[in-house]
Amino acid sequence: MAKKKGEKREIIRLVCTEDGKHYVSTTKNRMNTPDKLELKKFNPNLRKVTLHREKK
Repeated sequence: MAKKKGEKREIIRLVCTEDGKHYVSTTKNRMNTPDKLELKKFNPNLRKVTLHREKK
């Protein structure tokens, strides 16, 4: 899927910090949040909420 000219939102992958296998796809605005994104998400393999970090 090609990016449109001037598109600011980018699809990123959030990977679980505890097991490294589970990931969640989401989008973020690169202009507003240039840092790596960290969110707490549910990991069904571990059956608990864990920290997920952005991975390139």
